[in-house]
Amino acid sequence: MSQSASPSPQQLKISPETEPKQPHPAVTQDPERYWLENVYKGEARQLTVRAVIAGMLIGAVMCLSNLYVILKTGWSLGVTITACILAFSTFSLLRAVGLVKTEVTALENNAVGSVASAAGYMTGGGNMAAVPALLMLTGALPSTGWLVAWFAVVSAMGVFAAIPIKRQLVNIEQLPFPTGTATAETLQALHGHDEASRGKARYLGLAGLVGAAIAFWRDAKASWLAWNLPSKLSLPFTIGGKPAGAWTLSLDLSLLLVGAGALVSFKTGWSMLLGAIFTYGFLAPEMVSRGVIPEVTYKAINSWSLWTGSSVLVASGLLSFAFQWRSVAKSFKALSGLFGKKDEVEKDPLADVECPPTWFPLGFLVLGPVVVGLMAYLFQIPWWAGVIALPLSVVMGVIASRVTGETDTTPTKALGPVTQLLYGGLLPGNLAANVMSANATGGVGLHSADLLTSLKTGWLLGANPRKQFIAQLFGVVAGAAVVVPAFNLLVPSADVLGTEEFPAPASLVWAGVSKMLVNGVSSLHSSARVGAVCGLALGVALVLLERWAPKKAKAFIPSASGLGLAIVIPGASSIAFFIGAAIAEGLRRFKPKLADATVLPVSSGFIAGESLMGIAVAMLKAFGVMPK
Repeated sequence: MSQSASPSPQQLKISPETEPKQPHPAVTQDPERYWLENVYKGEARQLTVRAVIAGMLIGAVMCLSNLYVILKTGWSLGVTITACILAFSTFSLLRAVGLVKTEVTALENNAVGSVASAAGYMTGGGNMAAVPALLMLTGALPSTGWLVAWFAVVSAMGVFAAIPIKRQLVNIEQLPFPTGTATAETLQALHGHDEASRGKARYLGLAGLVGAAIAFWRDAKASWLAWNLPSKLSLPFTIGGKPAGAWTLSLDLSLLLVGAGALVSFKTGWSMLLGAIFTYGFLAPEMVSRGVIPEVTYKAINSWSLWTGSSVLVASGLLSFAFQWRSVAKSFKALSGLFGKKDEVEKDPLADVECPPTWFPLGFLVLGPVVVGLMAYLFQIPWWAGVIALPLSVVMGVIASRVTGETDTTPTKALGPVTQLLYGGLLPGNLAANVMSANATGGVGLHSADLLTSLKTGWLLGANPRKQFIAQLFGVVAGAAVVVPAFNLLVPSADVLGTEEFPAPASLVWAGVSKMLVNGVSSLHSSARVGAVCGLALGVALVLLERWAPKKAKAFIPSASGLGLAIVIPGASSIAFFIGAAIAEGLRRFKPKLADATVLPVSSGFIAGESLMGIAVAMLKAFGVMPK
């Protein structure tokens, strides 16, 4: 569910003139030696102190932004390109005023992106699906310090899990990792004094200011503010005698949601609109009229519709993943290769550049017992069940990395339920074990895939992979230290979750799966069971149609993820997503050059500006500086 909504290759075009040159086996029988001799820039300035500090600060900011976004939408957004643009703009400004003497290099900025990405993605991998779900299920969480340690250790294991598969996926097979390739192109353009890329930096800054201003005007309380911008405007009609807004069919005055919509495909956008109309315009009113849903509120509607929406998401995610069986098979082949006979080190041209293979087992020997201990102490998971999570997390990391490399989507929403089902059988009735074991394997998978995405960028630019590995560990520390206190501030109790303010759809799905595994399907209302079965069938049907329908018909088949998400989140959020996706699609069709220059930076600016201002206002209210 908490998959990355990174820009697609169509949204971030790579021209032949600026495309990073990628060594290919067709050029030479040994692509690694070719890279070492022709691409690698070992002497260039890379992992400097200022790059680490900037990456940790920018990553912390992007982590806060992503936390706000995932509680609103259930998605973690890609941060690497935005972080690199922010770093370039910041260092350029500091150099202009004389505070920095030397210009930041492309590889230095790449290191900033590696640090920032590890921090910004601390909300992914199930972290901000599992922890809110645990809060909803049990009403309590471990203390801040223990949760910081949990996130940091699990994420660090993901970084180590990427070591043994990096060379196969990035160097030899050269999987595309589209976000990593797009980041390399962006860095080359920025540091090649490309005026178009500098324009993107300006668009990003201006959009951020607009997003922040809208959020402050809407959410802040102050005596000098004559009036606040309303958060929503109800659509001008009634359903069942109630205004459309009561059914959550409103215009949400949130540029964050519009910006997020612009980063997804138009197909996802109109599928979300279709899902919102079906759920809140027809299905929910019918269930209210029958007395199945007791009242017309989002929380009451969602407690029923959740089972249909989550069934669509889980079924489509698992079936889509099953169709990638070739990638899975290759992953297991690569995994078995870890224990095969290796060539002698002196024959390895990259022995002094790549991470030593021994770092992988040493990392797991050090971190594995810590993870098992934390699972037992914090979540009452038996030690033997914690031990099982270690090899399982390696398998998940390998699979997630390959799927991300081929599709640019980390399959968290598919892999999470797999682990939940496994632990539902191993430890029946243990809610914490069910949720947090999936968090452990999902966290390893996401951070393994994230490191390989960053290493793809470094491979194209000639960066030192060992330094990028270290950069990711700095980012893990920064992200873990920021995300837990910020979550506690935004979500002081479970009552905040599952509301129109913070729908937290990913958490609702994880909590719903755990409840069903513990209590059994019979605990659901009969109509909810029917909805779940229909959701499963719909998820399967949409995936099969997408795969086998005639090419011309595929454009009219709804996106399973968009439709399923729309059934879970408020209708107003889906409408805002559709508006953003429609605007972006219109620009791409009729003004492609303008779209290339504006869609990504403006959308990212809206998201960052509004989310960060939303968190700032929440802090001011929490500390008593501003009235609530």
